[in-house]
Amino acid sequence: MEGKTLIGIDPGTNVLGYGVLQIRNGQPQCRVLGVVTLGKYGDRYQKLRHIFERVSALVREYRPDEMALEAPFYGENVQSMLKLGRAQGVAMVAALTQGIPVFEYSPRRIKQAITGQGGASKEQVAALLQKILGIGTTPKELDATDGLAVALCHYYICSSPFGTVVGERSAGSGGAGGWAAFVRDNPDKLR
Repeated sequence: MEGKTLIGIDPGTNVLGYGVLQIRNGQPQCRVLGVVTLGKYGDRYQKLRHIFERVSALVREYRPDEMALEAPFYGENVQSMLKLGRAQGVAMVAALTQGIPVFEYSPRRIKQAITGQGGASKEQVAALLQKILGIGTTPKELDATDGLAVALCHYYICSSPFGTVVGERSAGSGGAGGWAAFVRDNPDKLR
């Protein structure tokens, strides 16, 4: 993972969060985190277009090697899940059309990777990201730290010699790896 740039996306139809990590000297460093606000767009198709345009611009600007997305979760409101799925799909296409592999993680898995607890709150995730990555202040919109958490979760999983955890999926080429990827990426650790 050394030298790689990872972008994490927390898809939303009102606020989309994102975070970009750079891996330097074996450590993840936050390059940027922020949100794309979509409330001013009344038409759902205009929101999707804006998501595509903004995520495409982020990919062009930061040139990530991989994108990690929070997967939609099943809730009581099926319409909300469908809207989130559309937002996620548009973000995926923005990366895939530029040749960036895409990976998905469940909200529970992301929280577990960052805090050790799958049921952690957004505030707990944000507080731990501040400590882990040395982020100065927590942004007003916690969707930004959620996007960064997706990227950090992806880094942790890809850095693990066990590779992909059950339930994680790749939507593009590549994959988290497993032992073959660990051996390939860490020849100095073999004796």
